[in-house]
Amino acid sequence: MKTRVLMVCLGNICRSPLAEGLLASKVDQEKIQVDSAGTSDYHIGHSPDKRSIAIASTNKLDISQQKGRQFTKEDFDTFDYIFVMDNSNYDDVIKLARNDEDKRKVELILNKIFPHENVDVPDPYYGGEHGFKNVYEMLDEATSIIAKEIS
Repeated sequence: MKTRVLMVCLGNICRSPLAEGLLASKVDQEKIQVDSAGTSDYHIGHSPDKRSIAIASTNKLDISQQKGRQFTKEDFDTFDYIFVMDNSNYDDVIKLARNDEDKRKVELILNKIFPHENVDVPDPYYGGEHGFKNVYEMLDEATSIIAKEIS
């Protein structure tokens, strides 16, 4: 049975698609399935932001075929690990949790780098190109740790 990992941000077009692509590139996809979702319904069916696609491509990752979707309660049944990008996403996902088992699956992704500090991955949407590079680097480090832990 595959281990299933979900990456969650607000719109599912900037941070979580990068996290999905990064982790998927670091694990055996025969054993580990990686997906992403957003807590909002703003970008359902949309491709990732062109700046996320560009920074991924610069680093030899293709995330252009991903499509945005919204997080649902059923994701708690499907996924073993749910990594959220910031405290607001964490609160939104936890509100949908039905029990303690659901809640135990949810973690802030940067707690892998900064344990128990609850640091947010900044939303690069309104920032410049440099913001996407910074986010990529943070997520690259965090997903390397996750890949080692779950492989």
